Amino acid sequence: MDRTRVVIIGAGIIGAACARELALAGFDVLVLDRAGAAAATTSHGEGNILVSDKGPGPELELAQLSRRLWPEVLAALTERTSPEEVDAVEWDPKGGIVVATTAGGAEALLPFAAAQRAAGVRAEAMDSDALTSAEPFLTERRTAAVHYPDDAQVQPAGAATALLADALRAGARLRTGREVLGGVTRGSRLTAVRTADGQVEADVFVNAAGPWSGEVARRLGVPLDIRPRRGEVLVTTPLPPTVFHKVYDADYVGAVGSGAGDLQTSAVVESTRAGTVLLGSSRRRVGFDDRTRPEVLSAIAAKALKLFPSLAGVHVMRAYGGFRPYVPDHLPVIGADPRLPGLWHATGHEGAGIGLSVGTARLVRELLTGTAPAIDASPFRVDRPAVLGGPPTVTEAPNSPPHTAPTTEEGP
Repeated sequence: MDRTRVVIIGAGIIGAACARELALAGFDVLVLDRAGAAAATTSHGEGNILVSDKGPGPELELAQLSRRLWPEVLAALTERTSPEEVDAVEWDPKGGIVVATTAGGAEALLPFAAAQRAAGVRAEAMDSDALTSAEPFLTERRTAAVHYPDDAQVQPAGAATALLADALRAGARLRTGREVLGGVTRGSRLTAVRTADGQVEADVFVNAAGPWSGEVARRLGVPLDIRPRRGEVLVTTPLPPTVFHKVYDADYVGAVGSGAGDLQTSAVVESTRAGTVLLGSSRRRVGFDDRTRPEVLSAIAAKALKLFPSLAGVHVMRAYGGFRPYVPDHLPVIGADPRLPGLWHATGHEGAGIGLSVGTARLVRELLTGTAPAIDASPFRVDRPAVLGGPPTVTEAPNSPPHTAPTTEEGP
């Protein structure tokens, strides 16, 4: 029997994880990307694998699944490849600390952590002495703190590359510079996508194009409300050991869950293996406008200094930004599109795609094969009201080709 042919649109970490999972399961997998592997959103992230920022509900369940799977995936990679490739992932289960610096922040943080504990999250309240011991350079102006031992970090491009390389070892193929321009249907089913280099046929197509997923869906003839939400990060010069966990203020959870389009910032501070310190984060909806705004960087730096005053005077060597795939109800979109048989989606993770990637890939594989999913996948279904409207025109990528709906081939 011929193997099921799957085309994955997008070679970021979600596409890479899906390619690996499906290739190892025996599917015939081809990955298409309009640019290069891990070249867009994935390479502009911080590499967070978090449970700390998610309240009880479907996204937390997906995060918990993914957090369990990450060590298993890395162990499997270790058996099949070189130590250098696995080392490039920079897996660091260093844990996270959420800090409140106001009375109101403490009043929100502590009940939030209690609800997470009831959902199975390890969330440990810290007294002042424990906090000072864990983060000696942290501000003394703090009203509450919670330690999340299961928060972790990877180098995002390294992690995506390792997952994709494992998929290629399992037989998957990669074609870069292949932008999807439209679709071809036979009857009501999507049977091919069109690129500048010709048609690519398959049995199943997985839209894993991140912030561009809405545009890809539109070109295939089905609206999908995935919008870009921009974020920026500052990177310091290498420092002596200064930050030992992922540390962020309690406002971060509210910023993640907000749907506001104007600028929001919160302090997120963490070190990398190279000794640099990453300072985030911002969220704003500006379409695909990729201009760096000095006022945004200033706001990020000011919030970071409130948590770590000792960073004053430290040199920033670069700043970068990227687009997160935003969904109005803040849940990923995972599963088959009932409006266009043959089309599936794995997108809409906003800033959590690195952490949720391996769990998302597991769900895609289970749903495709008819296996009972590890968690309830119905909250992520495509046909929910929040995602069916399609993004407004303002969010489309500049200089994008004109709308090209699917063409139809006559056939049985």
